[in-house]
Amino acid sequence: EAVHVRHPFADLYRRNGLQFLPFNTLYQLAAERHSGMLDIADHALLIPDALAFQLTGVRVSELTNASTTGLVRIDDGQWDEQLCDDLGIPRSLLPPLIDPGERIGSLRSDIAAELGASAEVVAVGSHDTASAVVAVPMTDPTSAAYISCGTWGLVGVELEHPVISDAAREANFTNERGVDGRIRFLHNVMGLWLLSESVRQWEKETGEAIDLPRLLGDAAEVTTPVEVFDAGDARFLAPGDLPARIAGWYRERGIPAPTTRAAITRAIVESLAEAFASAVRTASELSGQPIRTIHLVGGGALNQLLCQRTADRAGVPVLAGPVEATALGNVLVQARAVGLVSGSLEDLRYRVVRTHRPRQYDPTPSSRIR
Repeated sequence: EAVHVRHPFADLYRRNGLQFLPFNTLYQLAAERHSGMLDIADHALLIPDALAFQLTGVRVSELTNASTTGLVRIDDGQWDEQLCDDLGIPRSLLPPLIDPGERIGSLRSDIAAELGASAEVVAVGSHDTASAVVAVPMTDPTSAAYISCGTWGLVGVELEHPVISDAAREANFTNERGVDGRIRFLHNVMGLWLLSESVRQWEKETGEAIDLPRLLGDAAEVTTPVEVFDAGDARFLAPGDLPARIAGWYRERGIPAPTTRAAITRAIVESLAEAFASAVRTASELSGQPIRTIHLVGGGALNQLLCQRTADRAGVPVLAGPVEATALGNVLVQARAVGLVSGSLEDLRYRVVRTHRPRQYDPTPSSRIR
């Protein structure tokens, strides 16, 4: 609230292009200024940059992650020093910005001696989604959407330029920096947290482990109509008894709630698939980019029911995999930086296509369950 008194959210969106998330770094730093914490701080480092500093002694801020702080200008990718001044955040806290693929420095001498080897530390897309998008096997990014699906589902498209329209702001879409100057235009959607936390609750109640593949198989056999719920409802964010909260969502609307584990699981999958499909449609409308294919990477690529239902509800094929997209994108950026591979982002993705062929799920509209 204190930040928005000085800079209403609409103004911030024009400056940094970010969706509203209450934990964004600029809000944290503004709160720490009020508490006096910034008075005793020499430098502010994001976690990946802090690790790089411990390895090399060099303080830098990698751009893909820095772009999520709210303190980087959307137009030129530099620190917004005027915004920092307005919010009382000392400019001296912020280290120089570097791009993924740049050399940070050599290992500190004491670490090199302990390892018995020297090495260079190279910046990667240190925001995990930035690395994951590198390894999305898109042969044509201008007609594809991606879903990086784990605990969260990051749904969006890759663009050359940001979209900071009022419509994008109202839809809570974000513009984050990607590798090679690309823009990750995306929306945060609740992901497999809904399922994993429900499974944890059931295991807590019974004291027995849940066989997830069997549970998903049972969910796939549910043939009664399934009413989707709002997967983005804030009530589902915190840990705890999610099946009870899901039942409460239905009860408040006078809708019969699913009662069996299989039916609840099917409701979760259907609701996530609908949220993913809706976000893809919105990304296409806001960016003007047609979507003919959806790439689903991360742990969610192993969930066959989710992949199929996303294809069904979106009406376009879903290509699932690789599961370890973040790790692959990380390694590819490092490999290119040290000369082991070369080429554009598309060339890197071609290597992923050759070594991690995705599984295709074609839409079957006739099986659509609402």
